[in-house]
Amino acid sequence: MTVPTQSGPRPLGGDLAAGMRELPRIIFVTGTDTGVGKTRTTAALASALSGHPEGPVAVYKPAQTGVAPDEPGDIDEIRELSGVDRVSEGVRLLHPMAPRAAARREGAVLPGLDDHVRHIRTEAETAAHVLVEGAGGLLVELDGEGHTLADLAAQFPDNSATVVVARSGLGTLNHTLLTLEALRTRKLRVAGLVIGCWPSDPDPVETDNLKFFYGLNTPLLGAVPAGTSLLVRPDLLDQSPTVD
Repeated sequence: MTVPTQSGPRPLGGDLAAGMRELPRIIFVTGTDTGVGKTRTTAALASALSGHPEGPVAVYKPAQTGVAPDEPGDIDEIRELSGVDRVSEGVRLLHPMAPRAAARREGAVLPGLDDHVRHIRTEAETAAHVLVEGAGGLLVELDGEGHTLADLAAQFPDNSATVVVARSGLGTLNHTLLTLEALRTRKLRVAGLVIGCWPSDPDPVETDNLKFFYGLNTPLLGAVPAGTSLLVRPDLLDQSPTVD
């Protein structure tokens, strides 16, 4: 992951990585939509946070959809990109749709909110940080009772924060502001914003969006360069987009 700066490019590492380790023990990663780069962002965060003296980084995916039992899923991509081996998922479903709808189609029973809470608490007992990657956006239902990633984050009011992953292009401003508003309305701490896929040659809309993100009252933690899914650690740490 790269750090956008207005004064010039700066690689992710050193002081920034040390500062990220001061984030709460539990970090929820949500997106403004599906396909915005949550998995690559989670991998980049896991890589940046690894090596903490208090313990390893753990990554948990409450619900994985659109993947067969014998196919690699998001946690496998995170392991490959970040080098972090402590990864797990709550349930895996075949149909590429929201977890509740996918489970209904194949007659599967989704883990409940309490199941996810117990797993995260168990991981947090021995991990310096636990990254929890959601499915789709913040309010996508994760269980049969309609609980969302926001509901899950609300179970950890004292030791968690949420990272919001956004697109770079047209439409991202509205989706990003809606997601941030939903988090703050629920009094959930926002750790910061990440651009999930930053192109090597941004167009004028993307450049203007980056300037807008700088002006938000939310830290812009970084941007994941386009094509990161084809790279392996340590190539996640690259140069940053800039604003002219």
